[in-house]
Amino acid sequence: MATEKSKAQDANELSVEERLRTLYELQVVDSEIDKIITLRGELPLEVQDLEDEIEGLDTRVRNLETEILNLESQIAKKKSDIETSKGLIAKYSEQQNNVRNNREFESLAKEIEFQTLEIELAEKRIREFTMQVKDKRRLIEDAKTHMQERAIDLENKRRELDEITSETQKEENDLRERSEQLQHLIEPRLLYAYKRIRSNARNGLAVATVKRDACGGCFNRIPPQRQLDIKLSKKVIVCEYCGRILVDTSLSGEEIE
Repeated sequence: MATEKSKAQDANELSVEERLRTLYELQVVDSEIDKIITLRGELPLEVQDLEDEIEGLDTRVRNLETEILNLESQIAKKKSDIETSKGLIAKYSEQQNNVRNNREFESLAKEIEFQTLEIELAEKRIREFTMQVKDKRRLIEDAKTHMQERAIDLENKRRELDEITSETQKEENDLRERSEQLQHLIEPRLLYAYKRIRSNARNGLAVATVKRDACGGCFNRIPPQRQLDIKLSKKVIVCEYCGRILVDTSLSGEEIE
């Protein structure tokens, strides 16, 4: 495998015209890759969004189920408390039959009253907890229904994406391999400039041909002398308006749209 230094040496051995021709071919290849990515459109993002939404719904269902278990545990505890209070009421009522004075009777009566209030409070809490369980179960059903709907949408989106990907994957792999090969033929500084321009360009076009005396990227007019320099292909020339690298159509064979 060639080292970075040897690759740079190979790139430097090319004439300016050969560099420009290679750069233009790289642009053509990268533009074809862009078209494939554009063909997929927003599908990869839509698939990711649906996956995230379904995961969020699943987490919500699990959290609600945990909350229901906690509420049911509290309901069971309150029911146990009620049975305990009923047992104490029965005990205190029995003891009232054997008291020796009114003070003991009244003391037991207060205990019975207290336990009765505890039962009423526990029953109130049970009703509240039961209502909360009912509401959370409804939320779970709604979330599961929504999750099923989104799962169907996800399956359709994945199928659509898979169909597009299967049709274009081999072509994309071949193009990416060719792009890598071409990049190895371009000196690092020029390649860096190409990538920087390409990343900033709206349509990913870093290398443009001269079309009707104008830059094929931004369509601003190019002076005649500058057009002549571009046609000679003796140096790398960029558009003074958009910064794209300009090449003559004789190097391209066909123009980039």
